[in-house]
Amino acid sequence: MPKIKEIERTPNPDAMRFVLGEPLTNGVTKSFENAGDAEGNELASSLFAIDHVINVYFVDKYVTVTQDGDAVWSELLRQLAPPIREATPQTDAVEDDEVHATKEVQESDDPRLIEINKMLDEQVRPYLLADGGGLKILGLDGDRLKVHYQGACGTCPTATSGTLYAIESMVKRIDPEIQVVSV
Repeated sequence: MPKIKEIERTPNPDAMRFVLGEPLTNGVTKSFENAGDAEGNELASSLFAIDHVINVYFVDKYVTVTQDGDAVWSELLRQLAPPIREATPQTDAVEDDEVHATKEVQESDDPRLIEINKMLDEQVRPYLLADGGGLKILGLDGDRLKVHYQGACGTCPTATSGTLYAIESMVKRIDPEIQVVSV
């Protein structure tokens, strides 16, 4: 059973990150956008069963829960803590092959996509993870790179402005014609 060491605010006022004393997964990232996505995952399903929960994201010793903005955190935290404390480590968890990029992106031989994904792995995703979230590349449509924010980043006001602008600036070093859009 994971012990909650800390509960941290994220840059997103509607998301909190639980820091655990022991790993929940062994490096495996899980992102659940809704209760349907959570089917088959006991922890995510139990968190979605709590009113106001709209997103669950976890990896290693971190669980990020995003609410719809209608709950009072002090009350919601009391409901979220028990299922997280009671969660069984998911040592057999398997990484979603498409957690960071769609199959189409992974199988692409477009050198721009390969370089963008590498740049995101090295320069962007570690910082988003520290804030309780992640980023998935959905595809490159001509000169439009489509990305999807995960976890706390999904509804964060700064994700669609500051972070997206920073990512686009980095991507423009690879190809100045590319525009980055969040979907």
